[in-house]
Amino acid sequence: MAIATAMTPSSASLVTFIFGDSLTEVGNNNYLQLSLAKSNYPHYGIDFTDGKATGRFTNGRTIGDIISAKLGIPSPPPYLSLLPTDDAVLKGVNYASGGAGILNETGLYFIERLSFDDQIKNFETTKQRMKAKIGDEAANKTCNEAVYFIGIGSNDYVNNFLQPFLADGQQYTHDEFVELLISTLAQRLVRLYQLGARKMVFHGLGPLGCIPSQRAKSSRGQCLAQVNLWVQQFNSKVKKLITTLNAHLPSSHFTFADTYDQVFDLIQNPTAYGFKVSNTSCCNVDTKLGGLCLPNSKVCSNRSEYVFWDAFHPSDAANVVLAQHFFNTIFLESPSPAPMPSH
Repeated sequence: MAIATAMTPSSASLVTFIFGDSLTEVGNNNYLQLSLAKSNYPHYGIDFTDGKATGRFTNGRTIGDIISAKLGIPSPPPYLSLLPTDDAVLKGVNYASGGAGILNETGLYFIERLSFDDQIKNFETTKQRMKAKIGDEAANKTCNEAVYFIGIGSNDYVNNFLQPFLADGQQYTHDEFVELLISTLAQRLVRLYQLGARKMVFHGLGPLGCIPSQRAKSSRGQCLAQVNLWVQQFNSKVKKLITTLNAHLPSSHFTFADTYDQVFDLIQNPTAYGFKVSNTSCCNVDTKLGGLCLPNSKVCSNRSEYVFWDAFHPSDAANVVLAQHFFNTIFLESPSPAPMPSH
């Protein structure tokens, strides 16, 4: 598979662009003054370098941080931290923003966040900056050879469709909503392709019905089966979309990374992975007040035994397991690499 050949773990020259939400954000929202989707305060980052909160929505590293380390490259910096003249644009950028979704209206109540559309526009600006630095041809080549990691869609459910007071949940049946998500996603991926993206990895959604914020809605703290069915429906439609795009867009090598079953297994059988608790979060959060870990929240002492850090996000220890699954899906389960054209 082309993605696997593009990303041999020794490739120190590998350029990666990361698009997504709070699962992969590394601090863009810190720069959005009015954003309510922020994590640049304690106890976030308690297990990160120097115990510092950076705007990552976990106690330590994101999946993206861990995958970058496995690839032997630095974790790309947040787009909004870069100056227009920064050389870092040539080595990879992270555009992810907490609260972002496929749909522009998703996460509306966070006031400010970078939707997938905004993130792609920021990538377009990055490409212009690249051209100014190294010329059109070299910039195009860099963009064609880079790998694009995309993980988005959770907020379209958790902070949109599943919120009873928002329009989309009232306006659409789930069948209509998922079609809207897929048609919008198709437009966005084609736009990225037009901007030079050839190697994209789309990370499918996990079992959102089992995250603490959703379990809190069930009378006995169970996973919400209906939500999980919807997520699986979304995943299977994205998988079909990726196949269609690969067939229609010349030189495209798009991959769908499905880790739903592994994440579900981790949540259902935590002890098999060295965890003890997967139904509540390490940080004692109020799911009615948003579910983030606040500075005055009580934090568990045995953080590596919890799958979830807050009501939405996995702990650093869980991200290690999830990153390994993701890595295996891309590298080890790929068919043998197709011969790549030499030109």
